[in-house]
Amino acid sequence: MKTAAELKAGEKGIIEKIDFDNPCSKRIVEFGFTPGKEIEMVNESVFRDPVTFSIRGTLIAIRKNEAKSIILS
Repeated sequence: MKTAAELKAGEKGIIEKIDFDNPCSKRIVEFGFTPGKEIEMVNESVFRDPVTFSIRGTLIAIRKNEAKSIILS
């Protein structure tokens, strides 16, 4: 399974599920990363952490370890 952390700039994916074993998963859901929604990886910082995603018309930057809890279909 591919995670949001594996996307390259400009790539899109549909969220299949959130891995609730990650302690950050509740925060991710509160940001609007929910199953069925399309996300696009917009940008990475110079050191590749954090990464910026477009979801629901909003840009949200999260850390790579948080993006690993977002499982894509």
